[in-house]
Amino acid sequence: MVQIKNPDNPQLVSALARGLAVLSCFTARQQELSGKELADLTGLPKPTLFRLLDTLCELGMLRYSSRVSKYVPGVALLNLAAPVLARMTIRQLARPLMQDLADYVNGQVQVLVGYRAGLSFVEIAQGAESKLYRPEVGLPVSISRTASGRAYLCFSEEPECAAYLDALKQSDPERHAWLQDRLLDARKDLAQLGFCRGHGDLYREVSTISVPMLPARDGEFWIFSVSVPVFSEHSQHFHDDIGPRLISLVRSVEASLGSLV
Repeated sequence: MVQIKNPDNPQLVSALARGLAVLSCFTARQQELSGKELADLTGLPKPTLFRLLDTLCELGMLRYSSRVSKYVPGVALLNLAAPVLARMTIRQLARPLMQDLADYVNGQVQVLVGYRAGLSFVEIAQGAESKLYRPEVGLPVSISRTASGRAYLCFSEEPECAAYLDALKQSDPERHAWLQDRLLDARKDLAQLGFCRGHGDLYREVSTISVPMLPARDGEFWIFSVSVPVFSEHSQHFHDDIGPRLISLVRSVEASLGSLV
């Protein structure tokens, strides 16, 4: 759910924040929610919640499905995503290079963007013979349990990284201690190899490496990743083959972006 970074800021519009909190309850796994479920998730009083739901439905952001007797995301949300994706020229520049690499490794090549405490997919290239699950653009990604997330933490602004780690320490001290060790590994990998390894922390059957693109653009950090099945012959050649290819891909995108400035 949407978290307000500075809830006491008098410049914030609380009604807008509550409306966005309602929208953020819907995820790829929670596509249909009842009024009661939304009340439980948001903690909003029912009169306030249903006024917000009526407004969001009127705007097309949500709609009520009589088939399932629940609220579902509306098409207007899809329309809002279009300008976000359109401004990300990195996607267009990287797409053919990503597809070539995905076909070469019979796996998946991903681009993710990180901002504050969020990391999300923005482009995925699937190899022609790849059997890996293909996530949807826009899905959030674990920061602590993935190579991309740890690469993001290593290169994000110090205040943002510290804020994430402090929040994790408060909510899950054990995971915080574990992540500190993983970040040491990630920094060592990036310094010596140029990429960060996933260690199978999220999916044991998938091997992943990630390379950050530098520098940040408009406060957003971009991460490129390659994933292959652990039983694939390519999973044994990250150091001498796939890693250098991914690094070369990222450097090519950086050079293309530089020529557009």
